[in-house]
Amino acid sequence: MEKKLTYFVSDVHLGLQVADPEDRERRFAGFLRSLPENTEAVYLLGDIWDFWYEYKDVVPKGYVRVLSALQELMDRGVKVYFFQGNHDVWTYRYFEELGMVKLVQPCVVQIAGKRFCLGHGDGLGPVPFGYRFLRGLFHNRLAQTLFSALHPWLAFRLGNGWSRNNRLAHDVQYEFGGENEPLYKFAKDFASENEVDFFIFGHYHVEVDTVLPSGARLMILKDWIHSSPYLCFDGVSITG
Repeated sequence: MEKKLTYFVSDVHLGLQVADPEDRERRFAGFLRSLPENTEAVYLLGDIWDFWYEYKDVVPKGYVRVLSALQELMDRGVKVYFFQGNHDVWTYRYFEELGMVKLVQPCVVQIAGKRFCLGHGDGLGPVPFGYRFLRGLFHNRLAQTLFSALHPWLAFRLGNGWSRNNRLAHDVQYEFGGENEPLYKFAKDFASENEVDFFIFGHYHVEVDTVLPSGARLMILKDWIHSSPYLCFDGVSITG
């Protein structure tokens, strides 16, 4: 019997004006359309969009190639799951209306008998107070309601201006701190109390594949700025 495939992808940062944003969108849409017929599910692990804010009756313009490719996958019967990242946190109903399923990190799912702990990766573990406060503010319903009171013209310019100041825009490379990294500490502690075979996250923009003391693998996906990284699970092993 043909194996069912599950794909994981993160940090495409559609719309970020770094490198060639149009090429990045074409690459990602092409990747989605290239997934084989035996694909069962795709997990979007956050920051697929560099800035996304939707009002009740307004969503960001563009990204037609990607949205149509995702719709084609779902029309084929492929399940598409997504996590909010720290850049596309303001997704409310639109993706669900398209047929995607929103998950909240850390989310444990079972695939072909293996247990996966998934999420974007931001805010997990003992992260600094400043970042935890900012993340809490972005998720605060009152703050979101107040931001929604802004006209979309102003809101999107503020949001896109904020995006242009992130480290990707300045080509700053992050160095993963190994056992000292908050995400590593989170995964290590989580695996000591829960049965997990694979931890898969994004957010850090570096490729990581390490084995935890429990024997579980911690894997972090790199961003799509200069390459097209993904992971594929065939029911037995993970490749990328």
